[in-house]
Amino acid sequence: MTPTSGRPPHAVRRGVSLYSFQEEYFLRTMTVEDCVAAAAGMGATGIEIIPEQSVPGHPEPTDEFVTRWHDWMRAYGTTPVATNAFLDTKLHSDRLLTLDEQAARVRRDIDIAVRLGAPIVKATVNSSPEVMAAVAPYAEDQGVRLLLEVHAPFHFGHPWILEHLEVMHRAGAHVLGLMPDMGIHVRRFPRVVSERALRDGARPDLVDHIVRTYDDHGDTHALMDIVNYRGGGPVEFALARQATHYIWTEPKELLAHMPFTGHVQAKFYEMTDEGTEYSIPYEEIVPVLVDGGFTGYLSSEYEGNRHIQDAFHVDSVEQVRRQQTLLARLLGETA
Repeated sequence: MTPTSGRPPHAVRRGVSLYSFQEEYFLRTMTVEDCVAAAAGMGATGIEIIPEQSVPGHPEPTDEFVTRWHDWMRAYGTTPVATNAFLDTKLHSDRLLTLDEQAARVRRDIDIAVRLGAPIVKATVNSSPEVMAAVAPYAEDQGVRLLLEVHAPFHFGHPWILEHLEVMHRAGAHVLGLMPDMGIHVRRFPRVVSERALRDGARPDLVDHIVRTYDDHGDTHALMDIVNYRGGGPVEFALARQATHYIWTEPKELLAHMPFTGHVQAKFYEMTDEGTEYSIPYEEIVPVLVDGGFTGYLSSEYEGNRHIQDAFHVDSVEQVRRQQTLLARLLGETA
């Protein structure tokens, strides 16, 4: 790609996770095809899908759906980029899945990705290094890259991620890698979350204290005690706990892991009327990805719906459109 506005050439592409449209899909106001069409209409050609959520017959997709899926890709000029897999290690009430059982389920998820034509499978962060190592040969045989999601509150320096990186280095970046979720770059406490707490009856003084503590890089793990000592209730405790799940890491930390980064989930909670994300500084993130030589997709992942649906109409398509407009500008596709 050769960007406009004097920006350097790059190979970063735009995509959308259909998870972004979960509100409309759940309410049956949008079909899977509608979601694909909406993404294509924004110039986001990479499609990411959660088979468990959107594929009829999962874990054995129907032939009818698979045929229609590929027809949609051709009709809308889109490309299957990634499937999202959830490893339910607690499937049984009395025990965890064994390593062999976990590996079998991941191999099944790889098979689904192959049928849908997606070269990437996202592994949730609860997937162990042992599971990743066990399925790496199968992923390689199937031509699929298995990427571990780096999702807050995990980060690149977290011991669990470091264990995974050791396995990735042994298997090779063409087989195993990383899928950073941009929720690891939350600079400001998401406004839609704190405002929901207020609507749910939280005390304004405690909400303000929680938000200021996070925004000022204070000790968020002390907030539970403070809420307790100041007589907070369940809503305040939930908000204080949520503050420990958001993290801020410098976008430049992405650079050291670029060789293993195959896909980026462009998490966002609120695109403002001014066209910026309230909490996550994409104006700083995108240049780092370009400078680092990232060649995959930036895939919109909207998660603000659940925080506003109690009081406002959710328009996920508009929210994703705003983010895609921002990404296109930052990537130099538009002025």
